[in-house]
Amino acid sequence: MQYRTIAHTAVSAIGLGAMPLSIEHRPDEARAIATVHAALDAGVTLVDTADSYHWHAGEAGHNELLIARALSRYGGDTSQILVATKGGRGRPGDGSWTVTGTPAHLKQAAEASAKRLGVDAIGLYQLHKPDPAVPWAESVGALRELLDAGTIRAAGISNVSAAQIRQAHQILGDGLVSVQNQYSPGVRDSEPELRLSEQLGLAFLPWSPLGGISRSSLDGPSGPTSIGTAFHRIAAERGVSPQQIALAWLLAHSPAMIPVPGASRPASITDSARAVELRLNTRELVELEDVLPG
Repeated sequence: MQYRTIAHTAVSAIGLGAMPLSIEHRPDEARAIATVHAALDAGVTLVDTADSYHWHAGEAGHNELLIARALSRYGGDTSQILVATKGGRGRPGDGSWTVTGTPAHLKQAAEASAKRLGVDAIGLYQLHKPDPAVPWAESVGALRELLDAGTIRAAGISNVSAAQIRQAHQILGDGLVSVQNQYSPGVRDSEPELRLSEQLGLAFLPWSPLGGISRSSLDGPSGPTSIGTAFHRIAAERGVSPQQIALAWLLAHSPAMIPVPGASRPASITDSARAVELRLNTRELVELEDVLPG
């Protein structure tokens, strides 16, 4: 496994996006736990979750509880695993997503997440999405209070603009360590936020990093998947999966990048973790920089 850093913490260059283990079309618990264990066996030390990763009403924290159980049942050392969770979104059970960024909600949510994860302090707590009904400074201020109280060790922000990153950095200082925006071969709108993250020394955790190559869990089973792209051609030449090529491209695209591909089967995350072994050559990188057709 190759490693990158989030603040001063070394983590695997490929993380595990745990959302597919708890939302619609999720696997049974045995397979879900086997998927987490396969990630750990492959050297993955970053697990990305959220209190809103669940399917039905009344299941808030389903994914966090699942991750806690998986870690407790793992036969090896889990002391170096960084579990990153998020707060500020909800799921009423009808397939929709809500946003609540009030300081009171975020502080209560963080405390509940810590309890579900069974930790004294959350290693990385991320504000899941800006709430248009709440001033951004107030939501970020709640992260500052959580840091000061010791409820969380580091803070991250997700689904944000460059201006929001700058404002959060002013409020949180060194307490802000990561940005998590959508970024993939097929969706590259957050290039300015990625480059700003590099400048500020922040890790960039692209969500849905295989967009354009594989369906996201948010797309559902009928979501579109591109075929016949440069990623697929180079994968065939290399004898590896297009997903590995996509992840290797992301790693080469920026030293701040730490992809967290979702997985619902052990084989998926095992394959994704192998992307750290790939070294793309100049010709391949030039081909892959071309934006995929929509």
